[in-house]
Amino acid sequence: MLFNSIEFLIFFPTVVILYFLLPYKNRWMLLLAASSIFYMAFIPKFILVLIFLILVDYYAGLIIERSKGRSRKIMLIISIICNIGILSIFKYFNFFLENINFLISKLDFQYALPFLSIILPLGLSFHVFQSMSYTIEVYRKRQKAEKNLGIYALYVLFFPQLVAGPIERPYNLLHQFRQRHNFNEALIVSGLKLMLWGFFKKVVIADRLGIFVDSIYSNPTQSSGLLLALATYSFAFQIYCDFSGYSDIAIGAARVMGFKLMTNFEKPYLSKSISEFWTRWHISLSSWFRDYLYIPLGGNRVNKIFWVRNILFVFLISGFWHGADWKFVIWGGLHGFYLLLERLLNVFWKKYSFLIQIPSTIKNSTAIFITFNLVSFSWIFFRANNIKDAWLICEKIIFSIVTGNTNLVKANIGLSILDNDLIITFLFVFILVTVEFIQKQRPVWELLKSKPIALRWLVYYIVLFIILFFGEFNRTKFIYFQF
Repeated sequence: MLFNSIEFLIFFPTVVILYFLLPYKNRWMLLLAASSIFYMAFIPKFILVLIFLILVDYYAGLIIERSKGRSRKIMLIISIICNIGILSIFKYFNFFLENINFLISKLDFQYALPFLSIILPLGLSFHVFQSMSYTIEVYRKRQKAEKNLGIYALYVLFFPQLVAGPIERPYNLLHQFRQRHNFNEALIVSGLKLMLWGFFKKVVIADRLGIFVDSIYSNPTQSSGLLLALATYSFAFQIYCDFSGYSDIAIGAARVMGFKLMTNFEKPYLSKSISEFWTRWHISLSSWFRDYLYIPLGGNRVNKIFWVRNILFVFLISGFWHGADWKFVIWGGLHGFYLLLERLLNVFWKKYSFLIQIPSTIKNSTAIFITFNLVSFSWIFFRANNIKDAWLICEKIIFSIVTGNTNLVKANIGLSILDNDLIITFLFVFILVTVEFIQKQRPVWELLKSKPIALRWLVYYIVLFIILFFGEFNRTKFIYFQF
């Protein structure tokens, strides 16, 4: 079931009404049933995969808590192997076979290993990471093992963040399923406003930009460098509005029922460095890698060689988490390289910054501009159909910059895509950027509270009108569903 579907517009208010009508002790059962229905609306049989992971990690948590010594670690390893194993079979098995077959062909062997005919369950990477965080935290004794199997299942299946996060930690979410959430008008209004903003990002900006981006990236050989650059910048906003829009809807939907999910995006394109970008983009994932991979490897507490290893390893793994394709590994590696270069330049700047006095406004604006362009360049590898297309796009964009070629449209594009629809979409992107600049000082919703009620409701109705009139309602999945 998609958030941007008629089914969800019926499903969600029905669940909310029943939730507040039911006795407090029975509400978790309603949420578990509703979450199961929500997930089974995609491909019903895949819930069996989640049930397997739920049973493994539930009993692993119980055994880890009551065990001592080496047996605790053994149980944790078994749990991690089961989770990574399931993910590897569904997401990476054919990728590894493809590369093995490639090596076999280079050795002139005639035999090729057969591929598995399997489909990746929606959001499996998110489920696995959330499940692993539970057993790891129980092992670290930061979380008590959950005794109620149903409550633990709800922790994994909770429908607002079921398919694409935020990836919650057990100590943030599990206890909330036992709390009494009374009908709270302020939370409901706040949650609905956040959901409205999420829908604006998704159907008005992301899905409209997606039409343009798809048309250009589907055939880069027929597009000019400048047009490819425009499509790349458009994808930067498409993926941001798509994923942060999902997060806003998820957080807002949970808030309506009284639950608090972690913030997943914090105006990432206003970052002044790559390191800052990763504290603002997909926060639940970047913090997961920091806490469960980077710090256990030694983080920045090791010598420079091992620190470089840690940075590159974490970002390469992060890229591989996003997809079983070398283009994602390159995308992750690029960000690792950016961070290493940033650290080197920071050392240089600390030594020689006294030679150049730059006003803070110019310095910050330049830093934001450079960071955004570096991030946008890396998105080429994330979005391109394959590595060959990615290199071609990079080559054509760089060639256009070097030669000053401003030819926007090339033959055989047929673009009505550069018409009023795209211009209107860019206008909505401008509104988004303006709102985020305003929110650097104060949340827009808080700012609206100080305005007359007539003005507030006018703004809400305008946003709703834009969604209904300009939104793309073609049941487009969220980009991160594939992960």
